[in-house]
Amino acid sequence: MFSADDHDFMLRALELAARGMFTTTPNPRVGCVIVREGRILGEGYTQPAGQNHAEVEALASARARGNDVRGATAYVSLEPCAHFGRTPPCATALRESGIARLVAAMEDPNPQVSGKGLAILREAGIEVRCGLLEREAYEMNIGFVSRMTRARPWVRVKIAASLDGRTALPDGTSQWITGEAARADGHRWRARACAILSGIGTVRKDDPLLNVRHVATPRQPPRFIIDAGLEIDLASRLVRSAGAGSAVVIVHTVSNPQKERELAERGCELIHQEGGARKVDLQSLVAEMARRGINELHVEGGHRLVTALFLAGCLDELLLYVAPCLLGQGEPLFDLPQLGSLDDRWRFTFAEIERVGTDARILARRVTDIATKES
Repeated sequence: MFSADDHDFMLRALELAARGMFTTTPNPRVGCVIVREGRILGEGYTQPAGQNHAEVEALASARARGNDVRGATAYVSLEPCAHFGRTPPCATALRESGIARLVAAMEDPNPQVSGKGLAILREAGIEVRCGLLEREAYEMNIGFVSRMTRARPWVRVKIAASLDGRTALPDGTSQWITGEAARADGHRWRARACAILSGIGTVRKDDPLLNVRHVATPRQPPRFIIDAGLEIDLASRLVRSAGAGSAVVIVHTVSNPQKERELAERGCELIHQEGGARKVDLQSLVAEMARRGINELHVEGGHRLVTALFLAGCLDELLLYVAPCLLGQGEPLFDLPQLGSLDDRWRFTFAEIERVGTDARILARRVTDIATKES
């Protein structure tokens, strides 16, 4: 169905898409390559929101090189958009460019597109093929797919643990279980996320910044803190860093007008969940994040937050760094209820296992999630 050249040029489109890993949110990461007779005429990838999409970048690249794209093939890692958003439809731009063929890795899950972009091109007499390296394209935009199809972000929980499943000593000491390479790798996952989530327990214990430091990034994801009772210290590093290039959003349920005013004066945003409960409604929170355009949510917190997300059905993926050591007594990965039978166990699937420095990185997904779909 697809040639070796098709495969190679789609790989190039995916490589280009990865260049927007940290910057395209809330839009998907997309790459485009325009080719004639084995020669690349132009290429590009999606720019930050409100700027050119990959297809328009590739067409502009071809023009800048003095190349005529009429009769060429365009390889795109996601179906060209078919609607007016902040930018005009890319399907229209490609149709008017005179290309003869389009190869897309996958259809766009956005209901405003979802086959419409491919239809525009087919109706113009352009040969359209879809499904080349679909799984790789899906992985590139797993959060965007989740938001479009489930109205919630893809929730990835990062945990560092010992071989015996301990995330900290009994006194809470956890710095550092894993090595420098694993910590730097964790920051790369922070950087690709659209937002970072933690809880007040972690803030009180570690006074973290929860920003991206060990890798270069042009964007700092907003930091959401679950703090039902508004207990956060105004002198904490998070509060003091609010408004300095990275938003801090406090999610609470208890009303405290004075504390709310003081936090707002320091640049924090507050989300007040009504109803008087002492616990934040996690399902409501992730739905709100989707409404804000958050595709991938990166969680770093203690076992109580991790367990709560899991039991609420809000945990999609574990990003687990395992160090080759034993800690004995200490804090566990989860605090789950006892099962009556092995048949009732919660199942995951290994999506990826890699060695990172002296540690292992395991990407494990709940088998009931969209990530288990066949490519």
